[in-house]
Amino acid sequence: MDAPHLRIAITTDSLLHVDANFSAAKQVVFYDVGRDASEFVDVVPFRRRGKKGPGGGPAPDGRCVMEDMEDDDGTGFDPLVERVAALEGCSVLFTLGMSDLAAVRVHHLNVFPVKSYQPRSIDDVIGNLQRLMNGNPPLWLRRVLCDGTGKRVALDEQEI
Repeated sequence: MDAPHLRIAITTDSLLHVDANFSAAKQVVFYDVGRDASEFVDVVPFRRRGKKGPGGGPAPDGRCVMEDMEDDDGTGFDPLVERVAALEGCSVLFTLGMSDLAAVRVHHLNVFPVKSYQPRSIDDVIGNLQRLMNGNPPLWLRRVLCDGTGKRVALDEQEI
């Protein structure tokens, strides 16, 4: 995209809706979204699913395992590493939910997480984002706008 745009990521199990928690999503889809157009970029499937449910449920040895709170799942596999790494180059993440630890890791990549309280269609998310971009964008949105090369546009250089 040549015009100012955002690279967004959406956690999904269906490929049609924001319908998955960040740590348990089957995949993340990526779109470039501009004021008047959007373009599908990629989908990244995950080989292993994260822990399910709030708190992740009991571990095999009977102790409680909090979702995403351990560095790994006992096998040396950290479920957040590949998910967070997939967001490199994104500006905004739309998800059904995420743990505080995941939010901190995503924030370190300068990705703005947007949590939804209920599943929403991807088309609805993109449409709402474009309405925000075409109106008077909130400050968080203006801070993450990118130019045609993918570099962030400084606030004082934006035409609104």
